[in-house]
Amino acid sequence: MPDHEEAGPSASTQLAVQRTLLAHERTLMAWVRTAASLISFGFTIYKFFEGMHQAGQIKGATHLLGSRNFGFLMISIGLVALIMASIQHRQDTRELKMQYQAKFRSVAIWVAGLIALLGNIGLLAILLNQ
Repeated sequence: MPDHEEAGPSASTQLAVQRTLLAHERTLMAWVRTAASLISFGFTIYKFFEGMHQAGQIKGATHLLGSRNFGFLMISIGLVALIMASIQHRQDTRELKMQYQAKFRSVAIWVAGLIALLGNIGLLAILLNQ
């Protein structure tokens, strides 16, 4: 009787793992879109009302949630959501890679990093522009 070596996962299992990994990519990209929307909305609100204030069309906000704080809050929420989604994505894909020896490189994680970089630049712009 020949010795049976333990073969890798079956073709259907490999395809299922690839579909699952791609589903994780799509989920992260959805979070990237959400974070980009929050970041751009926050920065746009801040710049819009800053421009109106500089033009003398409105007075400076004296209440707690003025346009500056609102913009800062929206960008922060976008960044936190992006960080949490990226961590979850890394954990899920790492688990699948380890369990099924899948080879997979995530493009979405690089896009998430670039959006996070832009969000941090937006936060710095708000913080440094007093």
